[in-house]
Amino acid sequence: MRSFEYNTPTHVVFGKDSVEKVGALVAEQGCKKVLIHYGGGSAKRSGLLDRVSQSLDASGVAYVMLGGVVPNPRLSLVREGIDLCRKEGVDFILAVGGGSVIDSSKAIGYGLANPGDVWDYYLKKKIPTSCTPVGTVLTIAAAGSEMSNSSVITNEAGWLKRGLNNECCRCRFAVMDPTITYTLPDYQTASGASDVMMHTMERYFTAESDPMGLTDELAEGLLRSVMRDVQAALKNPQDYDARAGLMWASSLSHNGLTGCGTDGGDWSCHQLEHELGGKYDIAHGAGLCAVWSSWARTVMPANPARFAKFATRVLGVEAGANDVETANRGIDAMENFFHSIGMPTRISEMGITPSDEDLHELAYKCTFMDTRTIGQFVVLDKEAIYEIYKKAVK
Repeated sequence: MRSFEYNTPTHVVFGKDSVEKVGALVAEQGCKKVLIHYGGGSAKRSGLLDRVSQSLDASGVAYVMLGGVVPNPRLSLVREGIDLCRKEGVDFILAVGGGSVIDSSKAIGYGLANPGDVWDYYLKKKIPTSCTPVGTVLTIAAAGSEMSNSSVITNEAGWLKRGLNNECCRCRFAVMDPTITYTLPDYQTASGASDVMMHTMERYFTAESDPMGLTDELAEGLLRSVMRDVQAALKNPQDYDARAGLMWASSLSHNGLTGCGTDGGDWSCHQLEHELGGKYDIAHGAGLCAVWSSWARTVMPANPARFAKFATRVLGVEAGANDVETANRGIDAMENFFHSIGMPTRISEMGITPSDEDLHELAYKCTFMDTRTIGQFVVLDKEAIYEIYKKAVK
């Protein structure tokens, strides 16, 4: 195992009615005015925004609101948020939503705290030195942005989806009330749970020859828990224990815990999906499922023992005559699980039929215009990426 550093500065407030504490949590930050950033109408219709604003009012915290965040959050709204915050003197951002809202909030925070165009930081032309403080009221178990150092934004000019990882953007606090997720549509629940799993699986399929055994067991246990809880939540949307398990797993899957002592993982599937999401505006978790098995079958021969371990320990697959046979059984079992919760395992299952030209374009963008490779389990160049996309279409 490798040496590592582990940092989780986010204050978690977890449980029923924890939303009522948000005003006090914000007031503790000593801010003058808050931006409440949120997505669509569900936060209003459910009464969540009213509960948040009432809690802020009770704590004497001034605020302004900006909604409109969509899946694959847009740079244009980030820029609008930056302008609004400067005009209103905002010095704290409260994200009321899931990963897209939190990522958009972090981007606004970067734009407020650093000079120049915020997009330059996502293009890695500049490195941010700070971020306006962000807190969150989480509404879906999915991205794990509430405890991660990452933010992903889509630029409508060219539909480029780019991520930025920096410790300074970690949320000051995360309010997590599992009951908020009771009314989520099944597709969002399943897509979110898939995202949680993929954050762990990206780290699990490491190029390390001897990763930390305890980290492996934490990852395997988390994956089994999510698989159990998402099926329970789909069966009974108001199963509190299942919803709570998914929400906590969301944070643990992306706060670095399941990568301690490793090289950090592969992350090819996320890079592949980012281009799909940027071009076709699909749900992130669903897009990850659509490319995973094509990626897995491509890279598995490089280390079939790793996939065989995943198959037996996570999916309960009976070992075959050799690691390759066991690994293939595991990939099949993973596909069967995704289908069982309504997730796709091919791009075509999302109603998308990219042309060959589209696939080449996706591969070109995925390599940042042929300037990089992706992955660590197996390093993938533009042609290898194209072949994976091609397999994933069928």
